Amino acid sequence: MKIEELLTFLPQSIVKGDDIVIPDNVIRRIFNFASLGKKDIFYHLGCGDGNAVAIAAREFNVKRSIGIEIKKSAASTARKKIANVENAEIVNADIRRASMSEATIILFWFTQNDIVQHMLNRFNKELIDGCKVITIWAPLDLILPSKADFPFFICKKPFRQARSMRDQIKAIYGTPCVDFTASWLLTQKYIDALEVLPVQYRRFVNILQSMVVWINAWNMGVACEAEIPPPVETYLGILKNFFNIDLSSMILNRKTQKTKVAKKRHL
Repeated sequence: MKIEELLTFLPQSIVKGDDIVIPDNVIRRIFNFASLGKKDIFYHLGCGDGNAVAIAAREFNVKRSIGIEIKKSAASTARKKIANVENAEIVNADIRRASMSEATIILFWFTQNDIVQHMLNRFNKELIDGCKVITIWAPLDLILPSKADFPFFICKKPFRQARSMRDQIKAIYGTPCVDFTASWLLTQKYIDALEVLPVQYRRFVNILQSMVVWINAWNMGVACEAEIPPPVETYLGILKNFFNIDLSSMILNRKTQKTKVAKKRHL
């Protein structure tokens, strides 16, 4: 089974990151990381039916805590969790059109490129200087984060644009490339930090996701290795032979890779 086929069998909520509820203790860790406090107006974009809005209001005593959620059922459930909380509100709306100009701290966990680009344009135009945008797994586009504790990042308005992905990677990790070891450790840290994956599945997901991370780094020309390293070949073989998952179609050959990277640099 090729990766494209595998994705068609997975629930879209998993592929796109929808309907994933961040555990409460992870939310608290994110809020402490962002120094959320009494003077803040907090927005959770795509809040679902989780507890982030309630925790920000009740435990961190923010001035206002607002969740934006497009799904009526999730928004309705979320409202029940903030019943009788005066400084909290759930808005049933599309984040691409909802008002958020008063925000001082935003939690934004979307990975679809079209949504990220659209919202980045809005953030640049509408957010006040000093507003912090919290993201998970990666910073906004090619923005240089003002604070990082992988997999959590804060990008602060006005945003600083990296000249290239290598510059962004170097600013975050101290090295301009990603090797196999880094892809493995970053994936492991991500899985552990979010605390949403049952223990019995962590090894498999670590293998699969770290391979995807390294392959993406290779395809974008930011892998440290000059050739595909033996550990990558080993794990690709394990996925293919034992799990019937073939990632080989994702790997660009050297000629295609160089052409793609050249085009990105030209743009």
